[in-house]
Amino acid sequence: MSSGTQVEVAPTFAPSLPVPNVQEIVRTDPLQVPERYLRDQEAIPENKGHTTSDLSTEIPIIDFPLLSKGNKEELDKLDMACQEWGFFQVVNHGVEKEVLQGMKDVAAKFFELPLEEKNKVAMPSDDIQGYGHAYVVSEDQILDWSDALILIVYPTHYRKLQFWPAVPEKFKEVLDTYSSEVKRVGEELLMSLSILMGMEKDSLIGLHNQFLQGVRVNYYPPCSMPHKVLGLSPHSDTSTITILMQEDDVTGLQIQKGGEWVSVEPIPNALVVNVGDVLEIWTNGKYKSIEHRAVTTKNKARLSYATFLSPHDDVEVEPIYDIVESHMMYKKVRYGDYLRQSMKMKHAGKAHTQMAKIES
Repeated sequence: MSSGTQVEVAPTFAPSLPVPNVQEIVRTDPLQVPERYLRDQEAIPENKGHTTSDLSTEIPIIDFPLLSKGNKEELDKLDMACQEWGFFQVVNHGVEKEVLQGMKDVAAKFFELPLEEKNKVAMPSDDIQGYGHAYVVSEDQILDWSDALILIVYPTHYRKLQFWPAVPEKFKEVLDTYSSEVKRVGEELLMSLSILMGMEKDSLIGLHNQFLQGVRVNYYPPCSMPHKVLGLSPHSDTSTITILMQEDDVTGLQIQKGGEWVSVEPIPNALVVNVGDVLEIWTNGKYKSIEHRAVTTKNKARLSYATFLSPHDDVEVEPIYDIVESHMMYKKVRYGDYLRQSMKMKHAGKAHTQMAKIES
């Protein structure tokens, strides 16, 4: 290597306390729900009345080819989705069914492995890459009814391959293919968002410096008391955008809308996209990162596959001056600091966004 060339070292993110494996709890005794997972009923109220399901059908659906061609109606729909919902589903995105199914298959096979095999890629004590649980910061915290496999995919020199499962054997290739396709969809969406924000098409991509792309595969075992636990606590994402693949036949994702929890019903082969905190800060709150959570079911396990697209650690994130119409709501934050601070907190809605808010 020529002198003066520095290879950037893969960063660590944040420690998380070790906690029991939920899948194993259920395997040992399907009726057991330890105290640490039980929530107050106020925390997970039953969805009242029929309003929720009505709202489910209103979650915007974006037709990807129309958007990519710059279709005004589709751009307007994306603009509305980011302002009013913070969530939308993307159809006809061009990721082959075989690629989507391949990812589902290898992930399902990984979670079917014996615990000692999965623990070969267990998260280390100082970071969140690998198999285990993130965002566990105190001994008395109420835990989520899920296990996760978290990996950084891009930039490729951030990959810590010791945490990439060797079994099933095609895992690495399948994740590679899936991630590059999702990245393509993400970049296209950011180009459309750049246009909506009155900038050059590739402005938002450029602002990232280089993408930090992470994947989190969530495994939600069935629960004998689904109304007393949450698969994932309410939170907003620290990303720019998040792209999620759901199972086709199990509903679990819920988003906060008008004081209610609204289920995001799966559309076969669609991708669910949500606005992250970074996009909210860049647009000075015009586009909103919305609280969401995962619920469990009594008799069926569910997997979900979240891809987070975020800026490089050194990027300073603040409202883009050209688009700020009212007073500044956010101050400048270094993205790496924002991300790590949020990871040192348990998931608690949007509490972590206070770090970037200007005191009123």
